[in-house]
Amino acid sequence: AHTTLKIPAAEIHKLGLSEVARLSSEMEQQKKKMGFRGSLRSFYADLRSNKKYLYPSTDQGRADYLARALDLQRQAYAALPSTFGTLPKAGVEVKRMESFLESGQTIAFYNSPTPDGSRPGYVFYNLASMEALPKWQMAALAFHEGIPGHHLQISIARETTNLPEFRKYTGFTAYVEGWALYTESLSKDMGLYKDTLDEVGRITMELWRACRLVVDTGIHTKGWSRKRSVDYFLANTALTRENIVREIDRYFVYPGQACAYQIGKNKILELRERAKSELGAKFDIRKYHDTVLENGAVPLPVLESIVADWVRARATAV
Repeated sequence: AHTTLKIPAAEIHKLGLSEVARLSSEMEQQKKKMGFRGSLRSFYADLRSNKKYLYPSTDQGRADYLARALDLQRQAYAALPSTFGTLPKAGVEVKRMESFLESGQTIAFYNSPTPDGSRPGYVFYNLASMEALPKWQMAALAFHEGIPGHHLQISIARETTNLPEFRKYTGFTAYVEGWALYTESLSKDMGLYKDTLDEVGRITMELWRACRLVVDTGIHTKGWSRKRSVDYFLANTALTRENIVREIDRYFVYPGQACAYQIGKNKILELRERAKSELGAKFDIRKYHDTVLENGAVPLPVLESIVADWVRARATAV
């Protein structure tokens, strides 16, 4: 139901282990660039606890965080024309989420604009605990929630005139969250990660989603305990224990949903590389992204069919 693909749990678990190994190898290279000499686990512990990675837990610290978050959105918007043909008309802003939401909410979420354009989209940040929002995480988080992630995907679908109204508001987790995770990597190709620390954040954020494949299936098909699940995350990511525990509890009560992110991202990337291989010089990444977005959220097999139709049409075009 969540991945929209007929993949057995054992295969998802195996994929997760493979993805964690791939991303851990990438992190080793970034760790060396930062001059850190300890193990990956000790590197994660440093990222998790070193105060140099945090904004102060003050009004000024929170204001500085939001200022940089807005700047990241502006940089991403300026880079869009090289990678996207269709751009959203709606703007996006950043804001601290309301205090009554903070205790039970995630670190950030996206709120879509109104259909008539009277209100922009917003990326809301949970600034109650600045320890949950390290600097190394900022770029990947901003690109996921805003531009070119959820804001582009949702705004373009709702602004298109080619879909029935109900299709503009449909959501499939593997597509919606797969797209947002895909754009975390795409943002690297767009030149939006400015330093090694941002790259560390990008890899950490994807490791988070890869670990979900392992732990979700571990819990629901292999009998993993809460402690084993928490320990696996602590060993393989820089997420704080508080964040990890919240994640694990979510997996226990919401089976399968956490698997959709990485699987959706992998499918969008797979379809792109397949189209690039088949079209050669006729491949245009802007047209590929337009094709993926202008049809709204769909199950992944439907997306595969849409992309295949586009490839055939592109291949025969003069």
